[in-house]
Order: sequence, then C-alpha cells, then structure tokens
Amino acid sequence: MMKKGKGGFEPFANEADVLHVGNLTLENRLDRISLSGDLDLTADRQGLAAARILHELLGQVVAKLEAQALPDRLPPPDVKTVNNPFS
Repeated sequence: MMKKGKGGFEPFANEADVLHVGNLTLENRLDRISLSGDLDLTADRQGLAAARILHELLGQVVAKLEAQALPDRLPPPDVKTVNNPFS
C-alpha cells in the first residue's frame, strides 16, 4: 500500500522524496508538498491503514508549517520549458 524511500518522508526537506499511498502520490519540495492521484479510504483494515499513513504525514506537515514564520501566500512555482533532448 505505501512505498517510500529509505529514511522516510520528511516534509519540505528536499526536492526528491516521493511517497505513494495507493494511487495517491505525494511529492516533496522545499516549499510545498504536491499531491496527485486518488485514494479510496475504504471502511476496512486497508482503508484504516491508509488513513493512518495520511494522518501521520499531514500531522508532520502541519507541525513543520506551524514551527516557522510563513508568508501570506507563495508565488506559483517557476516552471521552465526546455527542448526535448531526445527529439
């Protein structure tokens, strides 16, 4: 159900960590956590396990955010287009 890199997932620690919970992907960034995909939290043991994982992760995100001075809003990410090196 959950796949994560060695050493766990520390929110806002790097630009490399990715966590998968079912079909939900959480990507670590220095200034944001990006979530994509979907996840059904079913009324069974598997759903409970997934909910606990998300609860723990979101608790870590909230704690990290509460521990620092935050701007009112971040600017959107700087997205650059590059030429395809394989074409």
